[in-house]
Amino acid sequence: MTSPPATPILPFAVIVLAAGQGTRMRSDTHKVLHPIAGKPMLLHLLDTVEAMGAAKVVVVVGKGREQIEAAIAGRVGVATAVQAEQKGTAHAVLMAWQLLAGFGGPIVVVYGDTPFVTRDSLERMLARLGESDDPGVVVLASSPADGMRYGRVILGDSDRIAKMVEYKDASEAERAVKLCNSGMLAADGARLFDWLGSVGSDNVAHEFYLPDVVMVARGDGRHPVAIEGEPFETAGVNSRAELAHLELDWQRRRREEALEQGATLIDPESVWFSADTELGRDCTIEPHVVFGPGVKIADGAVIRAFSHIEGATIAGGCEVGPFARLRPGVVLEEGAKVGNFVEMKKARLGRGAKANHLSYLGDADIGEKANIGAGTITCNYDGYGKYKTVIGAGAFIGSNSALVAPVTIGEGAIVGAGSVVTKDVATDELAVARAPQRGMKGWAARFRASQRAKKGKA
Repeated sequence: MTSPPATPILPFAVIVLAAGQGTRMRSDTHKVLHPIAGKPMLLHLLDTVEAMGAAKVVVVVGKGREQIEAAIAGRVGVATAVQAEQKGTAHAVLMAWQLLAGFGGPIVVVYGDTPFVTRDSLERMLARLGESDDPGVVVLASSPADGMRYGRVILGDSDRIAKMVEYKDASEAERAVKLCNSGMLAADGARLFDWLGSVGSDNVAHEFYLPDVVMVARGDGRHPVAIEGEPFETAGVNSRAELAHLELDWQRRRREEALEQGATLIDPESVWFSADTELGRDCTIEPHVVFGPGVKIADGAVIRAFSHIEGATIAGGCEVGPFARLRPGVVLEEGAKVGNFVEMKKARLGRGAKANHLSYLGDADIGEKANIGAGTITCNYDGYGKYKTVIGAGAFIGSNSALVAPVTIGEGAIVGAGSVVTKDVATDELAVARAPQRGMKGWAARFRASQRAKKGKA
């Protein structure tokens, strides 16, 4: 765990810029709502700043604002400001002025398409802003392997910024500088909006650039500084390719974290996590497993190859797969087993219960040590509503059975193979619901003879 900064942090506000049109994404979904690890980029960022205890959060929106407003609905303390015209990042920050009028504490500016800035870096920015030399602005910079599209940060004495320049406006010598501007900064909230009002648009794009506030603050007698973070946390997303690459980077980090925390990943590169996946110690994850959102796996569980798990809670000692699909609402209690080509949805499999292969169990409650035979399905949907199946402890469901919900199978009951069960089965009862078998001697031979005769005529 990262230790808190030594300098006390004053109550602070956050402005999240999310008004860009994201045309390079070529998508009807707003750019900042594209997911990484199963979670929209904007929500990754909001979770970070809210966990820090931001006093106020303002998300600046533009085109597609309805999508963003729907995504953040219900978040306490998060408001939106509208940038109706796209005039640059400095202009976008100005749109938050009315919502932050009278707020004199530090203000942090971040980007909705740069989801993985860390709490540690944001807290270091705020701490540096509060130091005795009162820099006025703290810029978050990094040194990526390929800094081509980023603006450059030219340092003077120590961490003080001598110049900030956009890549398209930079000289060859300035482009050779490795330290790149992430666009994120922390600033004196009492002066920020005044400084923004002095930012001009004398540049190639004729836009009002937020980084220019650094030079304005210098002209006001401050000495803005830069701190450096990891390239991963300053990486932004402007295209599908960048989204995919950032997803890969996140997944690699999460795999390493899982290994360090005591999980076994047989083939780490083939396992895909969601942002909230929880793995216990000594659990084993075989190749090509995909975890959707909402998965919790306890100590010692085994997830076999090619399984897809989402919204499920799996207790210790359970075994899942291979080729299993667990959908939201699934609970596997200790020692339960779900085998190959079994799908479960909104169902509980009790302690030691087994569904070893080729079954669908939806809207079901299955008791301890029950055994579900191959090919069993719970018929939970009639085209209009969903209905529940209850299977008691120790019950045995024969292969290829259809349990038509709502229905209850009592404890210790046995359902004969191939049965279609439409009525409740009592405790310890045998239920067989299939037509009686009958034999017709010689029928097969007569059938073949008649078919040969027909072919001969043809």
